[in-house]
Amino acid sequence: MEMFGDVRVDDYYWLRDDSHSNPEILSYLKAENDYTNQSMSSVKQFEDQLYAEMVARTKEEVGISVPIRRGSYYYYERTLVGKDYKLHCRRLITNDTCSPSVYDVMPTGPEASAEHVILDENIKAQGHEHYYLGAFRPSPNNKLIAYAEDTKGDGIYTVYVIDADKGTAIGNPLKRVSVEIQDFQLFSGYVAICEKENALQKVTVYSLPQMGEEIGPLQNGRAIDFVDPIYSVSTEESQFSSNILRFSYSSMKTPISIYDYDMTLGISVLKKIQQIPGGFESSDYLTERKWAVSTDGTRVPISILYKKNLVKLDGFDPLWQHGYGSYGASLSPRFDPSVFSLVDRGFIYAIAHIRGGGEMGRKWHEDGMLLNKRNTFTDFIACAEYLIENKYGSKEKLCITGGGLLIGAVLNMRPDLFKAAVLDYPFVDVVTSLLDPTIPSTTAQREELGDPRKEEYYYYIKSYSPVDNVRAQNYPNILVNSDFYEAYILYSDAAKFVAKLRATKTDDNMILFNCKLTERHYSKTERDEYLNDTAFSYAFIMKMLDLAPHVSS
Repeated sequence: MEMFGDVRVDDYYWLRDDSHSNPEILSYLKAENDYTNQSMSSVKQFEDQLYAEMVARTKEEVGISVPIRRGSYYYYERTLVGKDYKLHCRRLITNDTCSPSVYDVMPTGPEASAEHVILDENIKAQGHEHYYLGAFRPSPNNKLIAYAEDTKGDGIYTVYVIDADKGTAIGNPLKRVSVEIQDFQLFSGYVAICEKENALQKVTVYSLPQMGEEIGPLQNGRAIDFVDPIYSVSTEESQFSSNILRFSYSSMKTPISIYDYDMTLGISVLKKIQQIPGGFESSDYLTERKWAVSTDGTRVPISILYKKNLVKLDGFDPLWQHGYGSYGASLSPRFDPSVFSLVDRGFIYAIAHIRGGGEMGRKWHEDGMLLNKRNTFTDFIACAEYLIENKYGSKEKLCITGGGLLIGAVLNMRPDLFKAAVLDYPFVDVVTSLLDPTIPSTTAQREELGDPRKEEYYYYIKSYSPVDNVRAQNYPNILVNSDFYEAYILYSDAAKFVAKLRATKTDDNMILFNCKLTERHYSKTERDEYLNDTAFSYAFIMKMLDLAPHVSS
């Protein structure tokens, strides 16, 4: 392949099969899976143990959320046993005897109206490999509902407006809505603003001028106090005439908690907290916010979680660093039950909030995209170096996970820093893929990374594209996960990367390729599939750090 006088030779192009029917390629991928399963057979029982732990720790939330009153209706979400997705419902208030500030009591008995299911995510998700519901907002008069959904997993949402009673569409959907804002909630006497500064959210409540008072800039706001040094918070749309603000709060060590905040008194009341089976105690853990300095002097935030009685901070603790850094997506320091299967075994878990993400605002994203993309990788490396220098771990105990492009690039740039790496559905054959308009994700990827049909972008993208930069050097142990039928990030990216690594690297470390070869038929819930995949990756990490119990095969 030649562009601008530059010739690239792709020895593994034959591994791509868009028809998914080539017997030679299927045989090749099956052999890869057989090798991976054989290599992991000694820790299969441990993998099953990890999966069972995560299932036990992840209690299936069944029932209704805390209802919220909007005008003459109570709105709430309901979950069903064995279902991945939620139902969005409302009930009409037929006997208005309660104050508009009462949020958590739904009428029962004679005054209770029938439940009306406005939107069933389980139905909406049918036929889609990915389904994510973003915003779900009633109009002020409760006649319309606006909601945003992503059915491709590319982070691009389409906004729909429907009739709340009939469910019929109003107008045309709004596609590729790219405006990102922090939450704000408006009340008759207050406005609550959720903003982000230095990769940390805060919620500030301001009193609004009353009738006859002069209108001016907001001032003398009251910030809501949160216990943890790092956390994630979001506000919910509330009754306009109320003085109660509802918000959802969690941190890396605090399960999702629903609060009502009295804006007059400045007092928060806990309404509901996510139940974590197995005797989980938030006080057993510590969270920290640290800052690394990247190559250009930029300070990069790191969120850290560990269990107090298992960590010595002497440089010998196992360290797990995670990152993403693309599309303006933020890795919020929120609660994730699955990570405790490693944290409870002595791992320090660190999230690197690198450029390309949205943790520090729009400029943070822009400074890690297009011709600034290499900042994403140097930031991640700087975070690893900071953690090692400050004795959170060592090169011999550091494993990395995250976005496939990110992990693939840093493995080429600084393979000496890491003991093990896991890449999930990696976008690693970047130049070739961006030159191919038949791949569904190409347009979105070009907007983020640039168009290699332009010479400046061609050479810049080629400078970090993982497949194009594999060279003769030592690499750490690597697990690459992919899916034969994934349309947006082709399995052949992963297959090429693995093949080229094996043919080029100079060490004897393990390279495993795990490629799903069956189409998804939705017989297994999305949660179970995610936990199975996570348990496999965790078992690999533990095995590579020689921390997993082995059983002779």
